[in-house]
Amino acid sequence: MPAGMAFLAAITSVVYYHNIETSNFPKLLIALLFYWTLAFITKTIKFVKFCDNGVGFSQLRFCLTGLLVVLYGMLLAVEINVIRVRRYVFFKTPKEVKPPEDLQDLGVRFLQPFVNLLSKGTYWWMNTFIKTAHKKPIDLKTIGKLPIAMRALTNYIRLNEAFEAQKNKRSSSPQGSRSIWRALCCAFGRPLLLSSTFRILADLLGFAGPLCISGIVHNVGKGNNTIRPQIKILGVFFISSQEFLSNAYVLAVLLFFALLLQRTFLQASYYVAIETGINLRGAIQTKIYNKIMQLSTSNMSMGEMTAGQICNLVAIDTNQLMWFFFLCPNLWAMPVQIIVGVLLLYYLLGISALIGAAVIIVLAPVQYFVATKLSQAQRSTLEYSNERLKKTNEMLRGIKLLKLYAWEHIFHSSVEETRQKEMTSLKSFALYTSISIFMNAAIPIAAVLITFVVHAHLTRKADFSPSVAFASLSLFHILVSPLFLLSSVVRSTVKALVSVQKLSEFLSSEEIGEEHDKSSELRTADNHSKYQAVITNGFFTWTPEGPPALSNIDIRIPQGQLTMIVGQVGCGKSSLLLAILGEMQKISGNISWTSCTSDSETGEDFSPEKESPVDMEVRKRGAVAYASQKPWLLNATVEENITFESSFNKQRYKAVIDACSLQPDIDILPHGDQTQIGERGINLSGGQRQRISVARALYQQTNVVFLDDPFSALDIHLSDHLMQEGILKMLREDKRTVVLVTHKLQYLPHADWIIAMKDGNIQREGTLKDIQKSETELFEHWKTLMNRQDQELEKETTIEENPVLERTNLRRTMYSREALLKDDEEDEEEVTESDDEDNLSSVLHQRAKMPWRACGKYLSAAGILLLPLLLLSQLLKHTVMVAIDYCLALWSEHAISMRIEPETRNCSQCAEFDHSQYSKVFSILCCLGIVLCLVTSIAVEWTGLKVTKKLHSSLLNKIILAPMRFFETTPLGSILNRFSADCNTIDQHIPATLECLSRSTLLCVSALAVISYVTPMFLIALVPLAIMCYFIQKYFRVASRDLQQLDDSTQLPLLSHFSETVEGLTTIRAFRYEAKFRQKLLEYTDSNNIASLFLTAANRWLEVRMEYIGACVVLIAAVTSITSCLYNKITSGLVGLGLTYALMVSNYLNWMVRNLADMEIQLGAVKRINGLLKTEAENYEGLLSSSQIPQNWPDRGEIQIQNLSVRYDSNLKPVLKHVNAHISPGQKIGICGRTGSGKSSFSLAFFRMVDTFEGRIIIDGIDIAKLPLQTLRSRLSIILQDPILFSGTIRFNLDPEKKCTDSMLWEALEIAQLKHVVKALPGGLDAIVTEGGENFSQGQRQLFCLARAFVRKTSIFIMDEATASIDMATENILQKVVMTAFADRTVVTIAHRVHTILNSDLVIVMKRGVILEYDKPEVLLEQEDSVFASFVQADK
Repeated sequence: MPAGMAFLAAITSVVYYHNIETSNFPKLLIALLFYWTLAFITKTIKFVKFCDNGVGFSQLRFCLTGLLVVLYGMLLAVEINVIRVRRYVFFKTPKEVKPPEDLQDLGVRFLQPFVNLLSKGTYWWMNTFIKTAHKKPIDLKTIGKLPIAMRALTNYIRLNEAFEAQKNKRSSSPQGSRSIWRALCCAFGRPLLLSSTFRILADLLGFAGPLCISGIVHNVGKGNNTIRPQIKILGVFFISSQEFLSNAYVLAVLLFFALLLQRTFLQASYYVAIETGINLRGAIQTKIYNKIMQLSTSNMSMGEMTAGQICNLVAIDTNQLMWFFFLCPNLWAMPVQIIVGVLLLYYLLGISALIGAAVIIVLAPVQYFVATKLSQAQRSTLEYSNERLKKTNEMLRGIKLLKLYAWEHIFHSSVEETRQKEMTSLKSFALYTSISIFMNAAIPIAAVLITFVVHAHLTRKADFSPSVAFASLSLFHILVSPLFLLSSVVRSTVKALVSVQKLSEFLSSEEIGEEHDKSSELRTADNHSKYQAVITNGFFTWTPEGPPALSNIDIRIPQGQLTMIVGQVGCGKSSLLLAILGEMQKISGNISWTSCTSDSETGEDFSPEKESPVDMEVRKRGAVAYASQKPWLLNATVEENITFESSFNKQRYKAVIDACSLQPDIDILPHGDQTQIGERGINLSGGQRQRISVARALYQQTNVVFLDDPFSALDIHLSDHLMQEGILKMLREDKRTVVLVTHKLQYLPHADWIIAMKDGNIQREGTLKDIQKSETELFEHWKTLMNRQDQELEKETTIEENPVLERTNLRRTMYSREALLKDDEEDEEEVTESDDEDNLSSVLHQRAKMPWRACGKYLSAAGILLLPLLLLSQLLKHTVMVAIDYCLALWSEHAISMRIEPETRNCSQCAEFDHSQYSKVFSILCCLGIVLCLVTSIAVEWTGLKVTKKLHSSLLNKIILAPMRFFETTPLGSILNRFSADCNTIDQHIPATLECLSRSTLLCVSALAVISYVTPMFLIALVPLAIMCYFIQKYFRVASRDLQQLDDSTQLPLLSHFSETVEGLTTIRAFRYEAKFRQKLLEYTDSNNIASLFLTAANRWLEVRMEYIGACVVLIAAVTSITSCLYNKITSGLVGLGLTYALMVSNYLNWMVRNLADMEIQLGAVKRINGLLKTEAENYEGLLSSSQIPQNWPDRGEIQIQNLSVRYDSNLKPVLKHVNAHISPGQKIGICGRTGSGKSSFSLAFFRMVDTFEGRIIIDGIDIAKLPLQTLRSRLSIILQDPILFSGTIRFNLDPEKKCTDSMLWEALEIAQLKHVVKALPGGLDAIVTEGGENFSQGQRQLFCLARAFVRKTSIFIMDEATASIDMATENILQKVVMTAFADRTVVTIAHRVHTILNSDLVIVMKRGVILEYDKPEVLLEQEDSVFASFVQADK
């Protein structure tokens, strides 16, 4: 009765205290203080009384009273402390306590740091979040903001303070990796200590399992009925502590509580370690970013540090450090666990335990060896995988050319060849993975086998009771896990050491503008108003050791005027701009700026780091709007790229768009100026990128604008428009200082000031008149060049088509998508209105479902033989495992019954007989188990290999044979993702997850089956537990998948922000936008970290719940089996078996659900690839067989087009309508028309690249629709407008089929005016072409494409705007060559400059898919109202 009352009082007081806290009414605390004081005094009196009467530790009541005294004392102390600190009750003015700032901010939804202890331990606060996830998908809005203490900035400041402290301590020595480690420990060591403490406590509590099993089985074996006489003291019956603990039911309850506590501590340890790792990652990423902002430009340009290396540092090395911090607590917890485990085994089994433990410890290095081999195999797989992706990327980028030339098979076999190498590597990866899986499963079996056989045979008098056997078995299970972890912990430690070394090298690399010249202010008022910047006697270099790139620089840049810098290629014009901006290393001299920029312009620069000298210089040089020679764009919309973090001004924006002639380009883009560009969006042409970059500089409100060769990628009309409207009108009229680097000398008369450069020196500076007077020779040279460029201007066409040249390609891509969108728009609107509610519910239903179909597809790809092997071996293995443990139960049961039997026999003989009999069976079963472990691990990996091989080859075959329409409507990135990320998931991740999932599921099933067999009563309790499990996993899977996707998707912008910053470093620094970009980084880092933290919390939420259910399973199994045993229904051996398996359930339940969630995410890859496998291929078969087609067809080149109508897809409008034409053999045909008139569709119709739904094309008497595609395309030649080159040799680019001799190739190069270029290259025809032909200019690439077409020697030759990127002179030569070299061939030229087709035999003028005019050019020119005549007129 008193005990019950005390329990009620304790609960009442807790509820009471909670209400005081929530209602914030501290005066009521006095009642609680009174209660605790009374309770403490009464318990202390009782305890003293016990001591006086000689009641000691052996009595249970004494121990409990002692515990209560301590507990009440602590509660009283806490109570007094709260009253003292908060100044409650006895104080007049209590202290006002505000809730944390984070809780006042409704945006903070991550509540782990703020909730009470119980909610912290069980992640109760996550319940509402996970329920919400089931109702609607999780996005960044749902998860909210990070608490202040976890934000990247907070952690960065903490880390930076630790770095500074290390620097001050060791000011003499540089920043080495040792001091980085010290700083990391100083900043993040404390939470790791807490995590390690939790971990050690959890590991020690873990040993309660085997000890309680041992006690329960031992007591049950004795019948649990040893009732001792009760002792009466002070008139009350006392139970001794030993008696209490020898009760099996008491032990079962103790085991339950020990398990609950152990799991709670373990999850708390994981959470703290992971949270610390995530905080550390955020801090290091910010530290790296701040360093990037101050990196010397020469480090980047001289190749000391590539953008790739920096991105690796961010993407890989920071993650390695994070993982190291996750696994760090294991470093100190594992030795404790191993030592305690071995000691307990020794206590139970004696010397034989050490032999078993030795087996595990000896095999640990073998595991480490396998793990290192595994990572090597993974590395080589990655190399081949990168090579394969590079080839696939090239193949997809040039797919149009491959199809037109019928070269698909060549590139297909090239990718397949690399895939074969990758598969070899994957085979060794699979082999080592299966060995690793096998060892994990087989080592405990081997250790148990050796231990028990040795124990039974060596130590005759040994105790081989079920209590010893099953306690030892559980201990072996516990011992194995730290040893498996060992290899990954050691690997992770090694990687972390390497990463810190890399980090230390990066952080000690050179920074920009480290020496600061104090005399560089402009002093005189006169100078102040006249010149924007002055360099006196400047010598600049890129590398500190190297020679100066610029010497004797004395220049002045007049304020509010247009300065032009001219000179030959490579004379240092761009370097001069960068030198003025402070990007080059100054050897000597002064750079002076007038500081007349406002604060709003520079942007308040916030940097948590201390101001370095470079920041002091910032204050002098204001923001400069800088457009670099190589345009740099952000991964953002067109509008964001132009406004570039400035406020939006519609009028100004419109004026800038107009000045840069961007409106027509924007109109073509699918979402106008809201289209995402850069890595994730549509790739723009060079000219478009250049104009957006210039538009950004024009839009900014800075006083100074630097433009580095903005006309290089623009044609003459665009250049002129930009010069007049943009530079002269917008900038010069606003009295802004403009510095323009250019090769276009015809603009020199507009310049107020000219700087002429030569070989890194200033040749001359002044106005054009000054130079005309003093440098007549230079002026005359300029004059001739200006004259030549003006002539070129006259020759160029002035019709609308010109600025549209670079847009045509883009328009074609967009055309199909726009048409699709337009067709679907109306239908979509109707559908969305009606189906909105249904749609949401069906989507939610889909999210909750497992993708079983994809799983079926994956397994069925394994084939008829492997699938049954996989399933049977798994089932057999787990059956044998249960048999081993059942055999152990019988063996130990018989062994103990022999010893207990009170018959007078020779006991040793009985034992020997029994032992040898059972040990044989036990050994056979164990060996069989080990063999099956090997079979299952190999079967899983083998299945994986077979599936991955089959899926990749099917995907490649489908994609390469897909119609061109598919590539126009599917973004290249999404196809590439199937080949990269999805193939990687199928290659490396699914087999491991599948193995893990099947193992944990079958272990749980077999464990539940064993417990049910031992005590069928258990099945009744199993039903509610199973229902709970089902709902927990259902809710968790949905939330986990969303969070996983969010974690991945928030990582992409973060990484691309780093690569963007590295590429555009000079631009960012010129604009003085460091602070804005740092702020952006902090936002990206925080959103990635909050997703990672929620994912961690969700995993902990699941594991705590699953492990609590596991603990309930143990409690129910223990209570039911003890009851059954006491009523003599089962033996103590079976009780031991049941309890051992119950402990296993609690370990594997959460693994089962986690693997299920992982499997669901990974099967998404199979689903997506299967989606692509449904793509319909082009019809490559023809009605005519190869014997029916003449060998040399088409030999004459006669083309008849009869009533031809063509469309891009069956649901789109026709692009050619009822076209009729007849082209005689050897004729030269010119086709012209405005953009979108159907010229290119006309050329594609010859190759059946578009859908011909009416009419036909007959070439040399054969209808091309009847020909096999491969034959048709291989017998015609085409040159496309976009030059496409592949990486490899020049020979490979000209003739991948290897059909031509060298002389034929040289002849083609000569025709294409390239012979001298190729001759000069090392290797000649075998000279290397880099990816996309980047080592040749645009014009040269186009000439190579011409040469490629000449090599084919076909009688029909089609040129689709092929001379667009070639200068006038070369084009004229080519026209003549084509006329002579192809005198006997039929040539169809689609013209972009009308004068190129004036010499044709026939001209076709097209408009909106119809032939408008069709006659000889001279006839058409005579007709005054002809469209062709108007084109030619405009071209003059």
